[in-house]
Amino acid sequence: MAATGDDAAAMDSISRAPAAHLAALNAAASLSSPAEAPEDVAESPAVVPKKPSTNSDGGVETAEEAVEPAEPDINELCTDMFEKMSVFLQGELTGTCEDYRLLENMNKLTSLKYMEMKDISINISRNLQDLNNKYASLQPYLDQINQIEEQVSSLEQAAYKLDAYSKKLEARFKKLEKR
Repeated sequence: MAATGDDAAAMDSISRAPAAHLAALNAAASLSSPAEAPEDVAESPAVVPKKPSTNSDGGVETAEEAVEPAEPDINELCTDMFEKMSVFLQGELTGTCEDYRLLENMNKLTSLKYMEMKDISINISRNLQDLNNKYASLQPYLDQINQIEEQVSSLEQAAYKLDAYSKKLEARFKKLEKR
């Protein structure tokens, strides 16, 4: 929606006002201090005074165009950015290298632990094999002990039977003797 009439004239005067003020300020600045370099004038932000409002709306002020301050030297900014990016990347790479060193150390320690566990398991296996060989060499003696135990238990049963029989005979003998 385009402005027409009084509104268009007011907008046109607003857009032209800051350019006129800027030219006046630059001229005044160059007259007041001739030793000052033109770059310094461009770097200092221009202050544009507000134009008094001629509006009949009462408290409504008109907008003025914003003036951007002159940009510092782009080469300096690029150099600064690259230096900071370099420091950042070096920090990131240093952290990553430290992480890899930590992982390497952990892998070495884990490898050593597994080697110790392997040695322990080899010793256990060797000792178990020795025990199995000793048990196999003792097996004939254990079989003889089992046979002797069986014979002892059968002799014990025979002794109990003999004892019971002798008690019966003794009781009979005493019975016959009383008669």
